[in-house]
Formats: sequence, C-alpha cells, structure tokens
Amino acid sequence: MAEPVRPPGGRRGIAGVMADVWPPRGALAGGWPTIGAGAWPSFAGKLRAWASEEAGAGRLLPWVPVAFGAGIALYFSADHEPVLWVSAAAAFALCLVAVLMRRHRLFPVAVMIAAAASGFAVATVKTARVAHPVLARPLYSVSLSGFVEARDIRERSDRIVLRVASMESQRSAMALTRVRLAVRKGTAPDVGSFVQLKARLLPPLAPVRPGSYDFARDMFFQGIGASGFVMGGITTVTPPQQAGFGLRYAAAMQGLRDAIDARIRARLDGDERAIATALLTGRRDAITPDVNDAMFISGLGHVLSISGYHMAVVAGVVFFAVRALLALIPGLTVSHPIKKWSAAAALVAAAFYLLLSGAEVATQRSFFMTAVVLIAVMVDRRAVTFRTLAVAAMIVLIAAPEALVHPSFQMSFAATLGLVALVQFGMPRLFATPDSSTTQRIALWGGRELAMLLLASLIAGLATTPYAAFHFHRITPYGVLANLAAMPVVSALVMPAGLLGLLAAPFGLDGPWWTLMGWGIDWMIAVTRWVAALPGAVGRMAAFGIGPLILASLGLILIGLLRTPLRWSGALMLAAATLWAAAAPLPDILISGDGRAVAVRGSDGRLHVMRSGKDVFATREWLAADADARLPADSSLGDGVSCDEAGCVVAMADGRLVAMALRADALTDDCTRAALIVTARAAPSFCAAGVIDRRRLQQQGALMLTRHGDGFAVSPVRAAGSDRPWAPAPPEAIEFDPTLVPRAPAPRVQDATPPEAEQGVDD
Repeated sequence: MAEPVRPPGGRRGIAGVMADVWPPRGALAGGWPTIGAGAWPSFAGKLRAWASEEAGAGRLLPWVPVAFGAGIALYFSADHEPVLWVSAAAAFALCLVAVLMRRHRLFPVAVMIAAAASGFAVATVKTARVAHPVLARPLYSVSLSGFVEARDIRERSDRIVLRVASMESQRSAMALTRVRLAVRKGTAPDVGSFVQLKARLLPPLAPVRPGSYDFARDMFFQGIGASGFVMGGITTVTPPQQAGFGLRYAAAMQGLRDAIDARIRARLDGDERAIATALLTGRRDAITPDVNDAMFISGLGHVLSISGYHMAVVAGVVFFAVRALLALIPGLTVSHPIKKWSAAAALVAAAFYLLLSGAEVATQRSFFMTAVVLIAVMVDRRAVTFRTLAVAAMIVLIAAPEALVHPSFQMSFAATLGLVALVQFGMPRLFATPDSSTTQRIALWGGRELAMLLLASLIAGLATTPYAAFHFHRITPYGVLANLAAMPVVSALVMPAGLLGLLAAPFGLDGPWWTLMGWGIDWMIAVTRWVAALPGAVGRMAAFGIGPLILASLGLILIGLLRTPLRWSGALMLAAATLWAAAAPLPDILISGDGRAVAVRGSDGRLHVMRSGKDVFATREWLAADADARLPADSSLGDGVSCDEAGCVVAMADGRLVAMALRADALTDDCTRAALIVTARAAPSFCAAGVIDRRRLQQQGALMLTRHGDGFAVSPVRAAGSDRPWAPAPPEAIEFDPTLVPRAPAPRVQDATPPEAEQGVDD
C-alpha cells in the first residue's frame, strides 16, 4: 500500500495518527538573521515575519482565555467592588465592536480587549450572584439552627457546614447564610439533618501577611460567612420545612461516601485507608501530618487532591476497558463506532467520579478538561490540542472565575499547558512509525515509555514551580524522582484497583481489590518518605510579590503557545522573574491581624516571635514565607525576647526595641525606650514611639513593616480605600500614614495636686 502523503512538517505520531510537529520542515529555511551591516533590517524583518505567522488563522484562539483571565485578575485587584451594570455594558459594547471589526487588521486586538472586558464582567456578575453577609466581629455565644450541608471527617476533629435557618445573638442582629463549624470527633450529625446548637463564630480568616492567600475570599465564594466551633451539645430536631433537592442529593452522596469509607476501613487502616478514601471520595483530612508533609516535600502532594490526573486515570481505565470488551465482539468492531461508545462511557464514569468526590471547584475544572477531550474523540477531532485546553479553560473561568486566583487552577493549567506543548511538539518523536522495522519498534518500546514519563514529570514539575514557590514557599528538587518511582504504581495498580473495588462493592466482592490498593499505597508512602528524607529534599523559597509570578506566568504562556522562535522570549521572562523573586526584600517586622503575635528580625537575620495567645498558624505561615525551617514550637524563636505579665520586648537588628504591651502600665516605660509599640490599647499622647493599636489592626489587618530611615514603611493586608464583599471596610475608616516615624514627645502635664498632708485648709 502506498504511503499516504504527509503535510509539510507532519510526522507519524501515536498509533499512526498524523501529528503536527513544530518546527515544520523548512520553517527556518531563511535561517537566523545574519550578523553584519544589514543585521538590524534582517532581524526586524524576521520579527515581522514571525509575528505575522503567530497571528495567522487559528493561532489566536488559545489567547482568548488568556485575555479573559487577565480581565478576571484585574477584577480581583480592584480596591472596591465595580458597578455591575457598567461592567456588563462595557463588555457588551466591546464585544460588539470586535464583531464589527472582524474584517479589520486590528480585529485580533479588538478580540483580546473584548475578552478581557468579558472576564472582568463575568467575575463581577459571579460576585453579585453569590453575595451574602460576612461576619465582621467575633460572636461568643450564638444560637443557630439549620440543615447540615456537608461533613468532613478529620484526624482530630470533624467539621460541618450549616445552612442557617435562624440565628440569635445578643450582640448582633446579623443573619448569616452558611457557617462552617468544628465539632468534637465523632459527634458530627448526618448530612441533611436539621440541628440546633450554640457556637462561637469568628470572621473568615484574612491573610496572615500582605500577599498571602486570602482564605476569606475563598470562603465567600463558597457561600460561607463565618467559621467557628460548637459549644455544648448538638440537638437533632424535626425541620420546620422539608429539605430541598440539593440537601437530599448531598445526603445521598454523603451516605455513599460513608459506605465506601466503611468498606475500605474493613480492609485498610491508618494512612492506607486515609489515602484510599482521599483518592476515591475527596476526603483527605484524616492523613497523618508526617505523611502529608512528606507527600508535599517529595512532590507527590498532587496525588492527594483529586485533579486532572485522577480524572484522566478514571476516564482512561474505563475507556480502554470498555473498548477492549467491545472489541471482543467482531460484529461491533466492524460496523459500529466502538471508540466513540467507549468515550461516552468514560465521560459517564468521569461525571460519576465528579459527583462522588464532592464536585469542588478544582474537581470541576478537572472534569471539564477531561470532558472536552472525550467529546473531541466522540466528534472525530484531535483530543490533545491547545484549542482543547483553551475551551476547557474558558468553561472553567466562566463557571467559576474565582478559580483563577486559586493555586490548584494555576498549577493544573500550567502543568497541562506544558504537557500539551510536549505532546504537540516533542512527544511524537518518541514513537516508532509503522514503517519502522520490528527490531526498532521493540527497542523503542521500553525506552519511549520511560522517556515519556520522565519528560512529562519534568515538564509538569518545571511548569508548576513558580506557583508552588509563590503559594507554598517551597520547591521539590526530587519531584521527578518521586513521580518516576511512584506514579506508575498509582496509575497501574492503585487507581484501577480502587475503581474495581467500587464496581465489586455492591456484590460483596470488593475486599481483594482494597487489599491490592493498599499494597500500592504502601509503595507510594515508602517512596515519598524515602525521597523526603534525602539531603536537600526540602527546597524553601522566601515569599515574593505578585509581580514575579505574573511575569513567570506570561513567560510560560509564551513558551507554550508560540511556535516561532519568538517563544524563547518567554525563557527570558522566566529568567527575569527568577531574579526578581530572588531579590525580593524580607520584612523587618510582621504583626498578626489581632495583634497577639509579632515577629521581629534580629541581628542574626532570623525572626524572633512575641506571642500572647496559643494560635500558631500565623507564626507557621511567617516562617514558611521567610524560608525558615523552624517550627512554631522551636525554642530559638524566643531568643532575645523578654516577657512578663505586662508585655514583651525584643531588639531589632539595629538595636532598637519593639514592644508588645499587654497592660496599660507597660505603655509608660515602652513609650520612652521602644521604637515601636504594638498594643490593643490606646497609647498616651506623650508617647514618642511609633504605635500600632487595635483600631489600625481592625481596619488594615495584618501588617508588614520594613525599616525606612528612623521609621518604618507599612504594608497592610487591606490598603486604604479597600472595600470588597469578602473584606468589607469598617463603618468609620481612618486614613493611616503609609510610613510610621517616631514623633516628638508631647510635654507631659505634671500633676499639681499637693501631698495629702498639705491638702488641709490654709492657716
């Protein structure tokens, strides 16, 4: 049979399918620009040619979600909430302009601007749609009643989400919609039940330092207005009204998860059971801290969060199993599209896995990506392309624009972009063509599988490094090694055994499959502990601003989407982002939002912490952001800190003192000898030190101070004029100076009262 004609640049790919491999033959026939007198005109001409090629037909579609995401990012950077109808009208007008300019040479620019405006408008609409009250001040004894919507089984305690039906408090008339409450382990009521309880409620957790992750924003888009814990018992009563379909569905799915967990518990225990349950149902809070930390240190933490990998494995196992079974029937193979039927079955399995795992935003994103790939197979389109990725990204961003600022979205799509680029441009070369000799195909079989896994792990790890460094302040030097050792077992044994266990559970034949799954998990735990114990396994990175992350993201996008040598401009951006991040200055003082913890950088270059409470979350986050390996319980954190009942004091690197005043009588001495005072009280007017008081902390949140001359430059979590639905501004906002400088002490008014012995009537 004659060899089919190949298009220019086309090479045989997987299973003989034509794959477009860049660069195509002859793409650089003219060579790189020559160096000489005419170098600049030649180089400029090459730039124009490359830019024209990048703007060719079909090349701009992957850039639409990039512009759409830029509009969403612009929305989240706003100081106050945009006007809904203005945002929507502007987006509609710009989209209309783009349609009218479809034959103009500036049409691509108009499309990008319209996409950015649409992203901004979609985020504004989503915020308005989910708007609900958010608690601003702690409430210590609140009577609540409502339906239990969700229940998480954790290692030390359980947690529930309560849809509030009634709320009574002596200090507030606010009516919240949903609250998340911690309860004693084993006392969490069933999902769908109607309960009455008393609780202490706290505002959603704000960032612990400027630039850190905003948990309050995350909770806002989940519809949760406060968190806290239950005080006393929980009473289950008859609901005043019938639970809706959503609650009945949530109760049914929770019952299914509990049944699966019970079946796994019958064969597995400890971390085996916890990881097996996490992989199948999305519950991952019962994993012990040492194993959880080792997973993230070794680079296998992505296994614990249901993501695109899990969806791909589930869909892939079902797809190939169904196709293999259908292929056993000769009549179906010849006359029916069994490949499409298999893709449809895989899509149904992926949808069920989505519902079983809780359908969180990260899991929804993974499902949309998998669904787009399977639908492409069903309609005879190439499944793994940049267009597929672009469509999946648009679906996710339209459905959940808040996902853009979540680390799981950023890391998932960065890894997927790198893998798609690998498949499109490099991976086809790893596969033998049908016209290769049998010996060549046999020789390439083992090597290509190993090379494919190695390259995939390396590319995905490098693509996610900027986001891991920004959000978690750590990198995984041995991530490729851990993935090479563990992921084949997870893909070939752990996940297939778990799926077969689910299928066999209704027939009571699931026991052996859970045992097999446990063996694979044991291997994964052994690998992750071994890798985490290697020298230099913990790669720490000090916190840096959003600027380097944006630059690195743009660099990754350019490398992934461009096909001409212009793509290597992305490498220059990545290098610049790396230098920028490495040069980020470290703060001199960190102050928690409640003023109960203050970290001061001493002469040894490390942080020394003053604390008046038991909460160590802020301290742990500060140490991680400082690339400091110490734990909050490390005794060296208190070196140089002097404390008594009235407060604490510690010296900065330049010898000046920072004081944390707990009582009013400590302010008099601190005002005369300290350069900075952190207190929950009002400082006297004669105080010469810089003062951070309760009013400033309540308005600005956690603070980061950097020495600036004799004073300090202050970076707050909430900047002046900031007012967002998840972080509303206080009713009486005060504008504080961005710099804190010592002030001249006011003359103290001397007490003119005579001694008691002299207070009698004059002679």
